Amino acid sequence: MAKRDYYEILGVEKNAGKDDLKKAYRKLAMEFHPDRNPGDKAAEEKFKEAAEAYEVLSDDEKRARYDRFGHQGVAGGPGGGYQNVDVSDIFDRFSDIFGDSSFGSFFGGGQRGQREKGQRGTNLRIKARLTLEEVANGVTKKIKVKKYVSCKTCDGSGARDKDSVSTCSTCKGSGYVRRVTNTFLGQMQTTTPCPTCEGAGQTITAKCGSCRGDGRVYDEEVISMDIPAGVAEGMQFQMGGRGNAGLNGGRPGDLLVLIEEEPHKDFSRDGNDLVYELHLNIADAALGHKADIPTLGVPVRLTIPAGTQSGKEFVLKGKGLPVLQGYGTGDLRVYATIWTPKELSPEEKQILEKLRSSPNFSPGANKPEKGFFERMRNLFGGGQ
Repeated sequence: MAKRDYYEILGVEKNAGKDDLKKAYRKLAMEFHPDRNPGDKAAEEKFKEAAEAYEVLSDDEKRARYDRFGHQGVAGGPGGGYQNVDVSDIFDRFSDIFGDSSFGSFFGGGQRGQREKGQRGTNLRIKARLTLEEVANGVTKKIKVKKYVSCKTCDGSGARDKDSVSTCSTCKGSGYVRRVTNTFLGQMQTTTPCPTCEGAGQTITAKCGSCRGDGRVYDEEVISMDIPAGVAEGMQFQMGGRGNAGLNGGRPGDLLVLIEEEPHKDFSRDGNDLVYELHLNIADAALGHKADIPTLGVPVRLTIPAGTQSGKEFVLKGKGLPVLQGYGTGDLRVYATIWTPKELSPEEKQILEKLRSSPNFSPGANKPEKGFFERMRNLFGGGQ
């Protein structure tokens, strides 16, 4: 099923400011909050849907990509979207909303008491360079990424052994502390990570010798990612849980993959169309010619009719790039360019001197096709 528009999900206009976005998200989050709808899977999905929309639209860079590419520019890739995201992860991502006094006290922090130990790892961003052939067919890329990984010696706990861990005396193992403050609106309750154990819920009496108590080490990991056909320069995909490992056994962050395209020796790209410049000598253009046109697959034999003018467009249907996660394929647009030699032999000069005075070699001798500038003017709506 196609994803709904993010602006529609939050119920805001496309020019909505960040305050309007936050206000709209808070309203939806309160309506579909899991504490308010226990066991309601439909409400949970709407809760996640609203979180996904807010995450994109509240980030200027992601919002710009979404406005340009739609869902394809910010999701849809490996691990993209919020369907497989744990609800507690959403609380972590938007602590500015869920951690504030009024919102946290309304729900009593029920979800927070069930959180995992430790601190969530940070996100990582990498670039994936693709050839046009890989864009056309899709590809599985294996990329070496330097990042924090869970310590194998202590399994991410940060402790020397199982007897070197004790329950935090400050938060009594919950990982969070609650504070009640008096305001003119009454008592307000806030829930924040425990300052003693930094959210782990435990304190370490003897640290692991490999990670020195962090539960993670800096290392290199080979990550395999399946990139679908039809992606474009500037699109970004999200791989959940493949970023930096968390502290003290906390969940890892996400890996953000930014798509880059390598220049192609034959083609330039225009959306899902490919553009190829065919160089013809004056004889082939005047007499007609059979040209082998390269594609991203098998070359195609193209008939060039006699009298072809420079700038003439030939369209090879379906020889472009596939539509990302959709139906259809772009075209290959071939533009003829008359090539003029810079150096001539005496014999060639003699032949051309004879042709120079020929009536058929006088521009406009035969009623020509529309000129290049006229075609461009008509293309952009300037013609009649």
